[in-house]
Amino acid sequence: MARDYPRSYRVADQIQREIVPLIRDELKDPRVSPLLTISAVEVTRDLSIATIFYTVLNEDQLEATDEALQEGLGAMRHLLSKRLTLRAVPILRFVYDTSMEEGSRLSGLIDAAVRSNTTPGDDT
Repeated sequence: MARDYPRSYRVADQIQREIVPLIRDELKDPRVSPLLTISAVEVTRDLSIATIFYTVLNEDQLEATDEALQEGLGAMRHLLSKRLTLRAVPILRFVYDTSMEEGSRLSGLIDAAVRSNTTPGDDT
């Protein structure tokens, strides 16, 4: 019987809820931007890898934030193991989420195309 909401989705949701306070309260790395947002978490079907997508509002802090997140992977995985009811906690991977930038770029292209197709005096 197929499930509408597989276990990997539930684990991803739980990791997303738990990782934010871990980064903010437990990691305590000053290089992590206070404007960090976890936009999504994807977990493989076998629950072995969790890819955590994040954005940083201030692009100047992106490199330092990424370094801090990469260096804190082991500590965060250990802390997650105390909060999750899993036999084995997935390997964590942090990936900068470019979907907002890509969406903004595509929106700009659509707006430019609409403006170029609309000429003054054209009623169509």
